[in-house]
Parts: sequence; structure tokens; C-alpha cells
Amino acid sequence: MPDYGIFGPGSEVWEVLLHPATIVFHNSIQGFMQTIYKPIEAGIRDCDPISRKGRDGTLTFFDSFERLQRNAGMHAPMWLGDTATAEKMVKHLHNIHQRVAGDIIDVGEPELGGYAATDTREVMWAALTEMHPMLRVYEAFAFRDGKLPHRLPAAARDRFMGESARYVRLHGVPEDEIPTTMAQLALLYEKYDHLFRHSPTMKLIPETGEDFEEVMGKAMIKNFHFTQVRAILPLMIQAIMFNLPIAGALSGKARRAMGLSPAKGRLAILSRMAVLPIVWLMQQPPIERRFMRLMWGPDGVVLIESARVLHKQALAAQSS
Repeated sequence: MPDYGIFGPGSEVWEVLLHPATIVFHNSIQGFMQTIYKPIEAGIRDCDPISRKGRDGTLTFFDSFERLQRNAGMHAPMWLGDTATAEKMVKHLHNIHQRVAGDIIDVGEPELGGYAATDTREVMWAALTEMHPMLRVYEAFAFRDGKLPHRLPAAARDRFMGESARYVRLHGVPEDEIPTTMAQLALLYEKYDHLFRHSPTMKLIPETGEDFEEVMGKAMIKNFHFTQVRAILPLMIQAIMFNLPIAGALSGKARRAMGLSPAKGRLAILSRMAVLPIVWLMQQPPIERRFMRLMWGPDGVVLIESARVLHKQALAAQSS
């Protein structure tokens, strides 16, 4: 029997992942959700190459775009490749993250302690903040079955989480921490709530007190060259232009963790609905394929297109 990896054709995860809405918007919503989790944002702030380049004053728009692009490209083989490939990629990521560690998560909350990207707590939330937002963006933006985007039935949502547990498990997370249903995931969010709460000091570089995002922005503007224009539009779409609608696709708790007021939270929900005509357009084949090439890379395109064929065949076999 062929090895289709940790999920495979006919799975709920592939149903969600392979939809054009997810292909276009997952990178954006994953970035949102991962930076809500404080230890991940601390690792980006202190150790990510784009943050370091920002502090050195050498960061460009190309650098930031390439960082976004690399993120999607590394996940495709883990979710769509065979098991051996997924295991190799997980090991590769573990090696990359060995040096991502620090003594301070948030200068304003020293009681939170430090972080280490290879610690099982951080590894678990890195995986969960990739998978859960995938479901949220699918439910918020995926036009399917001749209907507007809508929430999956409870059984399908639990099936998605049960399958996602395989991915979390692949990262070496203890079994008793891995959620397999949406209810278990909700309890896990409660357990680690202190690491998701909004803090005005979270973005401050411990050594200098500067806001690391402002430092990066200043460096990119300083180093702007007209040749970077072709990287700016996809970067703006993925990281800035859809910020409010993407926030509207997340839960109310996530929006509060981002620091949105109740009024801005309601605006985010309205903006999510208001952009649906544009979102539908971005899911159409010519535009989706351009985003697929840009954000997932040529190898990712091959994996996605192959997986779609296999998934369609599996669904047809299940219904016959």
C-alpha cells in the first residue's frame, strides 16, 4: 500500500488544507496565531534572521517575503509528503530551532520565564498554531458545496483535530498533552492562557527596549529599491492588507489576545464578511495558482496538485 504520509487521501485535514482558500490564506492566519503565543513571538523577536537583519539595519522587503515563502514551502512536504519525508523535515526543523532560546519571554512579565523552541511546550504550540488556524481560515473563507463559507459539523471538526494529533505527535509531544477533539483543545488553551494574553511590552527587545517590528519596518524602508516592488504586493497581502479580516476569522479570545478592543473585534468580524467577494475571486484557479507558486514554491505546487488528485479519488471511492 502506498505511503501517503501522516494524513493522506480522504482525510479531513487534506479536505481542509487542499481547498484554495487555505492555500491562499493559511500562511497569513498561521502567522497571526503563532505570534499570539508569546514564546514563539519571543523567538522571532530575538533569534529570527529577519529580526536580526532589522537590528543590523540590513533587512529588505525581499528578505521578509522570502521568510514568508520559506515557511509555507517547509510545511508542504510534512503535510503532503510520505512519512519518511515528514519525519526528516521535523528533524530538520528541530535542528534549526536548537539555538532559538532565551531567558526572557516578555520584559513586562518576567514571571513568565524563558523559552526554548525545542522544548515540548513550544513544539506542541508551534504545531497546534499551524493546524487550528488552518481550520479557522477554511471555515471563514472557503466557498464550497455551492454555499458561502460556513462552519464544519462538530464531528468533522473533531475528526480534523484527531488527525492533527498525528502531526503534533510527530514532533515528540507527550501523549497526555495532545488534544484529539475540539473540547480538549479548548481546555489546553485555558491551561496555557497566561502565554496568550495581550501585553504591550511583548514586542520590546530585551537588550534595547525597542519595538522589534518598528525596527524591522524602518530598516526595510531605508533599504527600499524599486526592484523590490514585485515582492511588496504579495508581502502586503499576506502580512498587512488582510490583517483585519484574518483577525475576524479567529476566535474572540484570539482577537483579545491580539489586543483588539471589543469595538475593533466587531469590526474585524464585519470586515471578514465584507471581503468575501474578493476572497472568492482569490480562490479562482488563475489567481490561486499564482499564490500557490509564490508562497508554496514549485515543489509545493507539485505536492498540492498530486494530493488533490489522490484526495478526489479517495472521496469518490468513499461515496461509491
